[in-house]
Amino acid sequence: MKYQSTKSLSLILASTFLISINALAGNKDRIGQAGASELRINPWAESSGMGSAGSASVIGLEATNLNVAGLAFTRKTDMLFSRTNWLSGSQININAFGLAQRVGESSVIGISIMSMDFGDIEVTTENLPEGGQGVYSPQFMNLGLSFAKAFSNSIYGGLTVKAVTEQIANSNARGVCFDAGIRYVTGEQNNMKFGIALRNVGPKMKFSGDGFATKVFFLDNSSLITLEQRTEGFELPALLSIGVAYDYYLMATTDSATGEISSDHKITAAGTFLSNSFGKDQIKVGVEYGFKEMFIVRAGYTYEEGLNNNDVQDLTNAFSGPSAGFSIVVPFGSSGTKIGLDYSYRATKTFSGTHSLGLRINI
Repeated sequence: MKYQSTKSLSLILASTFLISINALAGNKDRIGQAGASELRINPWAESSGMGSAGSASVIGLEATNLNVAGLAFTRKTDMLFSRTNWLSGSQININAFGLAQRVGESSVIGISIMSMDFGDIEVTTENLPEGGQGVYSPQFMNLGLSFAKAFSNSIYGGLTVKAVTEQIANSNARGVCFDAGIRYVTGEQNNMKFGIALRNVGPKMKFSGDGFATKVFFLDNSSLITLEQRTEGFELPALLSIGVAYDYYLMATTDSATGEISSDHKITAAGTFLSNSFGKDQIKVGVEYGFKEMFIVRAGYTYEEGLNNNDVQDLTNAFSGPSAGFSIVVPFGSSGTKIGLDYSYRATKTFSGTHSLGLRINI
């Protein structure tokens, strides 16, 4: 199936991303100056096993976190659920759900939700610093609406609009941001892939609510008034990723009638350069081996300056470098329906690593 190439749109997108490199270049002097850090978390079990290095190769709903252009490769309908034990021992869990649907020959729409569960936290005040007034549960949630399209057999693009909410018992912050991505696929077997993604770009967020109000006495101590404190806005953790991936098919055979190449063994090597506007740049590499698209194992490594230092204060990333995972995919019937189970582990220098378990259904 061929689509008419939209060269002007591709050039505009590429130019926008290249111009953004200078604006989003990694700056370790700005570490800690951005908020909404949950926007940088990859909650999906499949792509995180490769260290999130597959920004140029990830497809389906998982692409909404790394490069939304990969959503355009959705076959028909995708459903995905993931549960992450974030920094084991911290009692923080992340739930993520997504649904994608192809509309027409070349377009796909998708929706994704990520929610962080911090458990119950004791309420403390100036008068009762030890608590005893009950508990509260913080709520961090990201809701994304995505659209991706195949502009030709080689060029794919996508856009995501995300609503961001952070809330505690008596104050909250709400905001909106955008992701955009493009992917270029080439090679005789479409096995060479390039991708560029710009993520978490949006206006500042700001906390407000009753939590910033204080009861104080007037100057003559005759009356009690409410004093509301002003809060400063904070920027979002915008970042730019540039990725490349290559698929290698072992013992491939060619169908003499159709010319299609098939293989039971597939190896994918991927790499991504991540430029953080409020932190150190990162280099991510990963490799994946798949047997008959039914059993897949993967591993990855993330590097940043100071990663190998013994001083934890030198790190701006929760992870210590290595990650690994696997997938088991079971086909059902002749319609192409598949059910997959994904698992990943990301090692950390603090706590006991991060575990993710995912379930996906491809119809």
